[in-house]
Amino acid sequence: MTRLRMYLTSNPLHALLLALPVVLAAQLLGWPPVALFILAALGIIPLASIIGEATEDLAGHTDPRVGALLNASLGNAAELIITITAVRADLLELVKASITGSIIGNLLLVLGFAMAAGGIRHGTQTFNKVNASRNAILLVLAVTTLVIPSVFSQSIQANGGTSVEALSIGVAVVMIILYALGLFAASRSTDSPMAARVPDADLPVRSLKQSIILLVLATIGVAWLSEALVYGAEGVISSLGVSEFFLGIILVPLIGNVAEHLVSVQMALKNKMDLSTEIAISSSLQIALFVAPLLVFISLLLGHPLQLILNSFELIALLASVAISVLVSADGESTWLEGAGLLAIYLILGLAFFLLP
Repeated sequence: MTRLRMYLTSNPLHALLLALPVVLAAQLLGWPPVALFILAALGIIPLASIIGEATEDLAGHTDPRVGALLNASLGNAAELIITITAVRADLLELVKASITGSIIGNLLLVLGFAMAAGGIRHGTQTFNKVNASRNAILLVLAVTTLVIPSVFSQSIQANGGTSVEALSIGVAVVMIILYALGLFAASRSTDSPMAARVPDADLPVRSLKQSIILLVLATIGVAWLSEALVYGAEGVISSLGVSEFFLGIILVPLIGNVAEHLVSVQMALKNKMDLSTEIAISSSLQIALFVAPLLVFISLLLGHPLQLILNSFELIALLASVAISVLVSADGESTWLEGAGLLAIYLILGLAFFLLP
């Protein structure tokens, strides 16, 4: 009992593991879908945190290049599992919205909180301008790969047949290749934003065996809870009138990425803004260049083809988020007021998405 108490208090999010038996009880007793959705969401948050911790520990047992690859490959494992489950349930609009929501969440919500919290504690904070410029270029490239098929799809649709699906598959192939090039860069330099990692001094220490076991168990747990979350989401959509789009663009990214978001803010509070910005940007790049195209291929195997065609609201949100975050970080300095501005834009977008029919 003492060891369990120590583990639960080592990370405040671990206390939410207590939701797991309640989720099981809710499934067995047939609780309402809304309750199941909330409980499953609470359960996924600590498991996503454990996946991140186990991945970082695994990386710590390898050389820096292999560690960078591990972080780049497993950085968004929890959200990938959730979206795969949603694809199986044919909730494709939720999946596409979650891709957009993850990117704008990292660029506005996470960076905003990090800059605001760090600025309040330390005043004006600085980070590497060269890295900021490089990251801006990569972000623009990543988002452009999502924007192009959406813009051209209307004209291509006139050809009929499978033209739009062919475009999505072709774009996905190019995105995967670009991501592979990013992994190659990450394997040669641990400074690559494709592989941002927390210093070993800020991580729990586990053996290689313990890290693997934790990673496997947490992954299985997320897969189980994702089924409950998606089932509950269908009930939330039908009973509460909350749109599938809003669930995907706001709630799902928050559920899968809360732990990573907190790490970015913690780094800012420790005056490590370089690392804080790298964590947020690396997650955005992984979503755009790895998770999105991978879901296209997986959706084909599951019989629910996913087209990388975003609506106009998603495109506006993506372009605005990238432009604003690039402008804010271009001078290599951040203040609490800039962070507050990013948060304000995120809240306005969230309100607009909630009110969409």
